[in-house]
Amino acid sequence: MAAAVLHTVVSFVSYGGNAVSGKADAAIVLGAASYGDRPSPVFRERINHALWLYRNGFVKKIIFTGARDSGNEPPASTVASHYAAGRGVPMGDILGEDRSRTTEENLSRARDLAEKNGLKTFLIVSDPLHMKRAMRIARDLGMAAHPSPTPTTRYRGFISRMQFLGREMYFYDTYAARQWALRVARHVL
Repeated sequence: MAAAVLHTVVSFVSYGGNAVSGKADAAIVLGAASYGDRPSPVFRERINHALWLYRNGFVKKIIFTGARDSGNEPPASTVASHYAAGRGVPMGDILGEDRSRTTEENLSRARDLAEKNGLKTFLIVSDPLHMKRAMRIARDLGMAAHPSPTPTTRYRGFISRMQFLGREMYFYDTYAARQWALRVARHVL
């Protein structure tokens, strides 16, 4: 049992180090919290990494994802769009969807938005420990996507990293079990 858990932990940690430096049509920045009109530190790391990809010619467009956290605050995607525009990215190179609340919704809605805009290849931008689950979902959605984890993480302390890792392992397993159940149901029906 301990060996299986250790193997899973190592697979999540090592997967987050798999950065692809190839070019793509767009970076998809997975949403995170925002505070009023400011991105949270975690979200800011993701946005800054997408800006780096854009400025260095790895992507032509940036797609921001994420709904509003509470009733009166702007959606995370809007906060990210304003942040990027304020740092020199033309609004014509920024796309956003403002209804998604989960990673699966982030990617599904970003894919739909990309299709409407003729974008076919993607670099998925998120925290390193989030990449394994995000890429599994992107693959299941049929997306031509590669990981581009942030080079830094706001989860620096051992406890915060372990909490985030535990959460990601739980959500990964829950997602995988749901996908398995859907496949079984399709074959039975």
